Amino acid sequence: MLRHLIGLGLAIGLAAAIFFGGGWGVAKMTALAAQGTSLSSATGLSALGALLLTGLFLGILLVAPVSPLSTLLPGLALLAWTGLFAMSTELASRVVPLRAGPVAAGLHLLLTDGVLALLGMVLIIPAFVPARWRPASETDLGLDRDSGGDDEAPGLPKPTRLLS
Repeated sequence: MLRHLIGLGLAIGLAAAIFFGGGWGVAKMTALAAQGTSLSSATGLSALGALLLTGLFLGILLVAPVSPLSTLLPGLALLAWTGLFAMSTELASRVVPLRAGPVAAGLHLLLTDGVLALLGMVLIIPAFVPARWRPASETDLGLDRDSGGDDEAPGLPKPTRLLS
């Protein structure tokens, strides 16, 4: 239960990272492209760094042995937002928080380009792995002290070895 509460906290953190890091980074990158400035400028490097850190946090949560809620909840939110965008563009644009800032402009660009739909699908995939819903124990890791370290499935006969 505690690991799912931690997963809920990580889900909120990931949603905030996608919103602020992804939205701000994309908005600054778009502004750089419009101005004809390269990525080697201070603004370009900071925008690239924000996107890289957001992607790193997302990637760590995808493979880390934490609760699948950490990626499932933001993924479902992104897919729901994309579905709302498909139904009503105006309503989906109105629910963007902090609409006046560059963060919302970048997030709206991610929404209209379909990147949020792609991220949503990627984020829900770990929820379909049954082992992610169980806490890791010594037997899951192959460290069961009673079995002598054999990698055999319980209840199956031991394989015989042929001598040549």
